[in-house]
Amino acid sequence: MPQDPATPQTLIWVHHWAPGLLSFRLSRDPEYRFAPGQFARLSLRAEDGLGAVSRAYSMISTPADDFLEFYLIVIPGGAFSEKLAALPLGATVWVERQAHGFLTVDHFPGGDTLWLLATGTGLSPYLSILRDAATWSQWPKVVLVHSVRRAHELAYQDLIAQTGADPLLGGAHGRRLAYLPIVTREPQPGRLATRIPEAIASGALEAAAGLPLEPEGSRVMICGNPDMVKATRATLATRGFKSPRRGNPGNLVVENYW
Repeated sequence: MPQDPATPQTLIWVHHWAPGLLSFRLSRDPEYRFAPGQFARLSLRAEDGLGAVSRAYSMISTPADDFLEFYLIVIPGGAFSEKLAALPLGATVWVERQAHGFLTVDHFPGGDTLWLLATGTGLSPYLSILRDAATWSQWPKVVLVHSVRRAHELAYQDLIAQTGADPLLGGAHGRRLAYLPIVTREPQPGRLATRIPEAIASGALEAAAGLPLEPEGSRVMICGNPDMVKATRATLATRGFKSPRRGNPGNLVVENYW
């Protein structure tokens, strides 16, 4: 009998950041392996009375954790997200045995600064990447840019601060994590309020980080809504940033988050 491509895991923790925005944890199969930045395919099954439906979500947890943590926006009427948000603790969610995705730090060589650009729940893979010692061994400076519409959507700020202060990660001598939240619909003193592509084009993003964004020493990851990804990629192309190609390691890695 062929092996089931997924394993049944248990919903063990849920945290609501704001209406329609939540994080959840599943138990983790001891044999499940992934690299920081990858995503899992989760599914609900008809035999569980929920209808067969699946979606992909990036891991927030690290490979060292004994659970899998995800960050989710609940889409009204969404075939997966609305059902998952209504599940009680102890419910079953199926996790495909193999992790997927190429938004990982091994896709280009190290440099001076790693720029992590995200909108909304596109923040997810970066929280795993930031807590990986391999990231900090390749880049002494990391800039995390998280763009949301409203301030209450800026999740995981405590975890980001802890990572920046951790003496084994961003808090080590000679290392620095710059966290740049952007709130586009609630302008606030001291925070950027323009979309990521415009902030790059105007130089505002570099000014806020106090670091240059240039292709020689910078490496860039982009994760979020397709419009942001497309516009940001085009803006960076004018500066000489390119995705990896055969024979060319590149300096830009992209993932659309839906």
